[in-house]
Amino acid sequence: MSETTPVPIETLAEEMYQLVAECEGKKNLKATDLTKAMVAKHGEAACSKDDCKKAIRILIDSQRCIYSYLGGSYIQLPPKEGPQ
Repeated sequence: MSETTPVPIETLAEEMYQLVAECEGKKNLKATDLTKAMVAKHGEAACSKDDCKKAIRILIDSQRCIYSYLGGSYIQLPPKEGPQ
């Protein structure tokens, strides 16, 4: 059996961002939802929960995503600036 190459954290962060963007306005995603989606896509051997936590941290620290608290902790895109 061949070695599975781990998915780079930056790649996971970008894929998570795309998922959050796709679901914006339709569904609120929790950190666990993003982690499960990445593990399902890449497999546990290439994508650990720890890697997913790091990818989420990158998104939050870079302010590409924010945490929202709506009866639970969700990850969303930041609100758009300007008139709504």
